[in-house]
Amino acid sequence: MKIKQSIEKVPGGMMLIPLLIGAIIRTIFPHLADNAIFKSSFTGGLFMGTLPLLAVFFMAVGANMKIQAAGYVVKKGLSMWAGKVLFAALIGVVIRFTVPDQNHMFLGLSALAIIAAFTDTNGGMFMALISQYGKQDDIAAYSIMSLESGPFFTMAILGVAGLASFPIMAFVLVLVPMIVGMILGNLDEDMRTFLGKAQDTMIPMFALSLGFGINLKEVLAAGAGGIILGLAVIVLTGILLWLLDKVTGGNGVTGIAAATTAGNASAVPVAVAASFVGYKSIAAVATTQVAASVIVTAILVPVITGWFARRAQRAHPQVMAGEERAIS
Repeated sequence: MKIKQSIEKVPGGMMLIPLLIGAIIRTIFPHLADNAIFKSSFTGGLFMGTLPLLAVFFMAVGANMKIQAAGYVVKKGLSMWAGKVLFAALIGVVIRFTVPDQNHMFLGLSALAIIAAFTDTNGGMFMALISQYGKQDDIAAYSIMSLESGPFFTMAILGVAGLASFPIMAFVLVLVPMIVGMILGNLDEDMRTFLGKAQDTMIPMFALSLGFGINLKEVLAAGAGGIILGLAVIVLTGILLWLLDKVTGGNGVTGIAAATTAGNASAVPVAVAASFVGYKSIAAVATTQVAASVIVTAILVPVITGWFARRAQRAHPQVMAGEERAIS
């Protein structure tokens, strides 16, 4: 059976298919994650071990990253990060002054849900798609883009008070596995080869784990609003990040691959509501809408990225071939 070839025929298949399998299992068995026997088993570790799986992936990415590319990585990562955060801030300002409702509802969506969905990129999917279609150095750029994760920038954009301190150490610790891998890979070519092999293998592993954190019923619960939110993330941030990628030396593929909503963004509305009582009444609805955006972007962005990458390859075959050699 040609299982691998069949999966790879689907754009972003090594990421998307395991993610959907995990989501289907979670939807059918929603309380499985609460089972003590499951949580303490090897199987539970595979389905619920997103962070350690991503840590191994980051180390492999770092091993494949040549030190000479550090300047490019910083430029690419900062541009993508600033683009998403500042664009979300602009949307927040527009909603604030054009929507009189106290919860700032627009098309059935609250400002809370909109900002949370727009500010946080699905890092696992981004890295999986770039592994298949983009430049190796663009994968490393996510170490900077990951600064957008969590409730901090959503709170800052919404102007919500109550955040005690900026979690600098959390951001520093995100970089450690990649830095260790980069040091080892640049000191020893054999270590680069050895550690780098894990990169492709880890993609379906952490995708399965990410999917297990998603209940597909949340898409139905969110209704049309959540689907509209996901489509807006793809279209609006996709155009912006495509332009930023082009400006910073890319072909647009990296920008499109970043036009997603991260799974952990679903937790942001509740975190914000804990600090600002005014949002408590809409936190549950905002959570389901953001979760719907996660699903919509996870399904559509791999397809769009794959289509665009093939189009870019036909237009510039020599450039794309050079990028593939750089990855390998």
